[in-house]
Amino acid sequence: MSQEAHVSVLLEESVAALAVKPDGTYLDGTFGRGGHSAAILRALSPAGRLIAIDKDPQAEVSAQQFSSDSRFTFVASSFADIKMAVGDAKLDGILFDLGVSSPQLDNAERGFGFSDDGPLDMRMDTRSGITAAQWLAVASESDIADVIKTYGEERFARRMASAIVKARAASPITRTRQLATIVAEANPRWEPHKHPATRAFQAIRIFINRELEDLELALSHSLAPLVVGGRLVVISFHSLEDRIVKRFMRDQARGQQLPRYVPVVDNDIGKTLTLIGKAIKPSTEEVKRNPRSRSAIMRVAERRA
Repeated sequence: MSQEAHVSVLLEESVAALAVKPDGTYLDGTFGRGGHSAAILRALSPAGRLIAIDKDPQAEVSAQQFSSDSRFTFVASSFADIKMAVGDAKLDGILFDLGVSSPQLDNAERGFGFSDDGPLDMRMDTRSGITAAQWLAVASESDIADVIKTYGEERFARRMASAIVKARAASPITRTRQLATIVAEANPRWEPHKHPATRAFQAIRIFINRELEDLELALSHSLAPLVVGGRLVVISFHSLEDRIVKRFMRDQARGQQLPRYVPVVDNDIGKTLTLIGKAIKPSTEEVKRNPRSRSAIMRVAERRA
């Protein structure tokens, strides 16, 4: 799938959930290839403003399509850096579309997948940090197992880690298909319709990019710039992400838990969000058009006074 063919998941639903005001200010915290940003810009008047963030160098290149639009600002950074990216701006809505985009997955040189062989990189920001190959070369067996277990929820993490350590002693692990083969051979029970290395690759990618840590920071920093009535919209693609998002929104909607009948108002117990509707998943039609959307889930909350 080319960049041109990339289709943003839950595009119409997410923009509708933002309840875009024509003259409002919005943040696309995960620009990707600009699908959501383009839709938000179409809903804005000349007085509106959109700030977009992404640490992927290719996203920065894609953002050039909006370079002539004075309403648009791109910031090359992680979405954990909302404070820096937004500054003093007050936001009417924030969108996070988590995970890896199709262009990233389909580019073998990025090392996120193993359909085609490529260097074992996995960094979203290829300008900094260590690659997956560099980490696997030095990490202890227990650390590798913990990462695969924690971030991939892989039941055979110990076996896979042992196989990786044994294989690297014979030859450096530097290619995606090389790692996929090692992991697959260590997996005694293959799930139907899923490659046996899928969870391990997901786990290593999440670890290398600090995805869950950055998500925690992004959510915690999203409240301050969000105006009363502003929307927070988050699209997740696996259970670990969604668990964090669900817990954050729930806790902010509940506020501090006090004994019943304590005479306090909502503001006093820190209720900062109101949950909007139920979690939304892609339609059957969207999943048919884009099978990668099948695991997506979107949650929406609104900033309280």
